[in-house]
Amino acid sequence: MTDHALLAPWTGPHGGFPRFDEVKVAELQPSLLAAMELHRAEIAASAASAEPATFANTIDALERAGQPLRRAAAVFGVYTSTMSSAEVRQIEQDMAPIFAAFSDEIIQDAALFTRIQAVHAGRHAAGLTAEQVRLVEVTYRNFERQGAALGAADKARLAEINGQLATLYTRFAQNLLADEESQALELTGEAELAGLPEPLCAAAREAAAARGQPGWRIANTRSAMEPLLVYSTRRDLREHGWRMWVSRGEHPGEHDNRPLIPEILALRAEKARLLGHPSHAHWIIDDNMARTPDAAMALLRKVWRAAVARAREEIADMQAAADAEQAGITVEPWDYRFYAEKVRKARYDLDDNEVKPYLQLDRMRDAMMWVAGELYGLAFHRLDDVPVCHPDVAVYEVTRDGRHAGLWYFDPYARDGKQSGAWMSEYRTQEAIAEPVSPIVSNNANFMKASGAVLVSWDDARTMFHEFGHALHGLCSAVRYPTLAGTSVQRDFVEFPSQLHEHWLATPEVLGRFARHYQTGAQIPAELVAKIERARHFNQGFATVEYLAAAIYDLEIHTAPATPPVDPIAFERRLMAEIGCPREIVMRHRPTQFGHIFASDGYSAGYYAYLWADTLVADAAESFREAGSFYDPAIARRLHESVMRAGNSIPPQQAFRVFRGRDVDTDALMRERGFPTG
Repeated sequence: MTDHALLAPWTGPHGGFPRFDEVKVAELQPSLLAAMELHRAEIAASAASAEPATFANTIDALERAGQPLRRAAAVFGVYTSTMSSAEVRQIEQDMAPIFAAFSDEIIQDAALFTRIQAVHAGRHAAGLTAEQVRLVEVTYRNFERQGAALGAADKARLAEINGQLATLYTRFAQNLLADEESQALELTGEAELAGLPEPLCAAAREAAAARGQPGWRIANTRSAMEPLLVYSTRRDLREHGWRMWVSRGEHPGEHDNRPLIPEILALRAEKARLLGHPSHAHWIIDDNMARTPDAAMALLRKVWRAAVARAREEIADMQAAADAEQAGITVEPWDYRFYAEKVRKARYDLDDNEVKPYLQLDRMRDAMMWVAGELYGLAFHRLDDVPVCHPDVAVYEVTRDGRHAGLWYFDPYARDGKQSGAWMSEYRTQEAIAEPVSPIVSNNANFMKASGAVLVSWDDARTMFHEFGHALHGLCSAVRYPTLAGTSVQRDFVEFPSQLHEHWLATPEVLGRFARHYQTGAQIPAELVAKIERARHFNQGFATVEYLAAAIYDLEIHTAPATPPVDPIAFERRLMAEIGCPREIVMRHRPTQFGHIFASDGYSAGYYAYLWADTLVADAAESFREAGSFYDPAIARRLHESVMRAGNSIPPQQAFRVFRGRDVDTDALMRERGFPTG
């Protein structure tokens, strides 16, 4: 069973790495099944031990177990998210319920949980380190929350539910990907390009040519569709593109996500009841900083009223702009970005087309690396001897003080078989149980590839810094146990480092060094930077409302009764009317494409986490401003020690308190967004 190449340790230079050059898709499933058998044997040996349960023979043993499965699952995850062929999708469908059943098998092992309980009960008298005590508590809570203490009948039903949910999650994600791959805005004449920047036209031309098609192809992804909505002077094309984008997963047929959502909601509600919680939201948030849905909703509602008021001011400004040019229209959702850009140009003399030539993808990547060096002493060196899953992927060795610290994979371009959006993945988690094991992380995006310079918007550049913040959270980790390492923290804390790192994009040090014109190499003009700063709060109404609408929907639908079956679109329509969402703005992720909450449990009843983390971020950013620099070495060192390297080895409230010297000031968020406080 150990002759599967995917199960072998990752050896070689640079701390070892996955051998993507040896991956054969046909071997993925057999390798995963073989790895499960190895892991099953390790768990059985630990659970059946005749020795009294101790930290070493129970908790520590559990941390060491399953290494071949972690390696195989990491590679499989890369393929399902970035290289999803028809063959891979079939394997994913087959494996989803198997993974769920295997996880339940471990969680529901009564002998194993009895030993974990024993160690937990005696944790304070066992001479353990603070990190070991924390690991015991986290491990016990993870098992208990997943139903380890339930009776036999409830365990059996819970396993059935988890298997069904795993299948539904996979179908939801694959349906969404199918719509993104099969739908695009295909332009055939020069007149249809009116208003579009030349770099976007060039990338669209190359995208069509890559498929052997004439004309131009605007993919059904956010990074491709949003520029069209900002710049196209063809209102009919804006509407067509917008409707295509917001209706993903909402078309009758085999890829329709509408019937899946009520099934997911009903199963989640039943699962929550089995686990002793009144709703799925109560079960999820009980393990987060917010602790209750009411606390999470209170924060959302605190910001909602101010955000809607600002959005209505923005809409009035845009309608005035449309009237001034005698457009003869009432502003609709597909007009929002277009007229917002006109208003910004008129009010701040700032045109995104004026900014983008200074934001070259490669230079923004270099800027992120430079910031990591200034803050945390990390250096990045491009490698050519590490195999990758696709030629677009670049690999960098990360060092600190000349010593190896990890690997960073960068996969920036859209392609068929790759899920949309931007995200961070962890191939290998940092640990130091027996010997130091360095982390391997990746950042992934979906920019339109072009033969020349790839230019990104200001929002895209900020997203790059955001996702790189997640990567740095993994790379800076310095704990002993993988369960506590890197980004393995509470959901509404994990976004704190990522959102905080967005702030470094706008620093003069970054813009002065890396915001260079892609043709002339000239530094971004100081007056343009000043315009960007003056416009910092512009369009905050739209950005905040579209996010909050989705976050409120997530909490409301996960606390609402799941019977009779919930119609997710009718629920959306009714809720948006109840909360007074402007009709010109839709949820950032409409229900049938809301993969954050319906393609896994990752952010289900937890999409509020971005705003919760933003309260921490706004306060943390003020600490740098108070010091006079975002590169203040003392504050950067405190951030590194208390947050970036600590993982989940200390509770998040304590980590923030150590960093800031006090609890969070939530009014900092209102100040950050330019909203009134009080």
